[in-house]
Amino acid sequence: MSALLSAIPALEASMGMTEIQSTWVFSGFRLTFSSFLLIFQSGRLSDVYNPKTVFIGGVSTLGILSLCAGFVYTTVPILVLRAITGIASAMTIPSALKLLVKVFPDPLEQARAVWFFAGCGAVANMGGLVVSAMFVQWVSYHWVFWFVACAAFPVALICIFMIPSQIGETAGSRKPKGAKWKSLDLVGIGVLTVSFILLIFAVTSGSTDGWKSPVVLILLIISIIMIAGFFYWETLCLRTELPYHHGHGSTTTSLFCSPLHFCHPFGGVVVIFIFSIMWQTVFHWSVMSTAIHMLPLGIVAFAASCTGSLSRIYSPKWIILTGLSLCMVATLLLALGGGKPENYWPFVFPAFVLGEIYHGTKWHWTSM
Repeated sequence: MSALLSAIPALEASMGMTEIQSTWVFSGFRLTFSSFLLIFQSGRLSDVYNPKTVFIGGVSTLGILSLCAGFVYTTVPILVLRAITGIASAMTIPSALKLLVKVFPDPLEQARAVWFFAGCGAVANMGGLVVSAMFVQWVSYHWVFWFVACAAFPVALICIFMIPSQIGETAGSRKPKGAKWKSLDLVGIGVLTVSFILLIFAVTSGSTDGWKSPVVLILLIISIIMIAGFFYWETLCLRTELPYHHGHGSTTTSLFCSPLHFCHPFGGVVVIFIFSIMWQTVFHWSVMSTAIHMLPLGIVAFAASCTGSLSRIYSPKWIILTGLSLCMVATLLLALGGGKPENYWPFVFPAFVLGEIYHGTKWHWTSM
């Protein structure tokens, strides 16, 4: 997700993008990624289909799309490819977690594997940022896409032979094809996904076109009606016990809130996007300097993944609440510091540390 952030200013200059268009290079990916997690993170797809197939399919598609994106020189195709890439990326995380659960059936080993997986994800976010910065500064932004393809294809090939097919087999994966599709709440998830797309597009457009614009108002109204329709549909599914209902209000609520997480400053690499663009375009930092100043995010997030032993001393509830408190302090520090170079150490650096402690603990402990 973070690999392209260092390249956005270069994309703007090369393709003649407007500020709105460059924002959608990141937002299009984030929107489809978070929205389609409603299907994939709910566990339904990896329950119905073999998670090995889902994971390899997602990684392979990610490689193909990244390879194609490296040859694109115009704005619209790159935005479309980025949006589709978000869908492919959303296929990989829940299926990978499902495979980890199968490989490590012991609860203690399973928890360690999930924590290590999350920590590696945080390191990969920062590693992708640094590697892409090297390509942008010394080669070309096209290699940011091609590097992802060069990494994705070997991973997919290795997984085909290294992951036994029987590990991912579930009762749902052995159902007939028609029964599999009936097990997915495509109506409810589709309605909610479209509603979030319209809502975020309206909010983004409102800041530029004005909140009194008819298009913005119509999109806001439609998105709110569709969100209400989603909850009504889920209520009907629960009453009639349809095969694809989520079964619990808490699950439906978590599905509803999962895309909202990516709107938070320390969720979905939002803070990386904001500060990488600001430091490069406003304060004229080099791409490499910007990436190096982001390294504390990955280091602290990996360290936060090693907090599993705290559950023997403290309740997970208090760990999560502590993380939320630190997040509020971090957000306040970012507001006070403003991202100015002279405020990096007194304000921005502490905010990065506290914010990533929240992000790490929240992700690990709410995923358990």
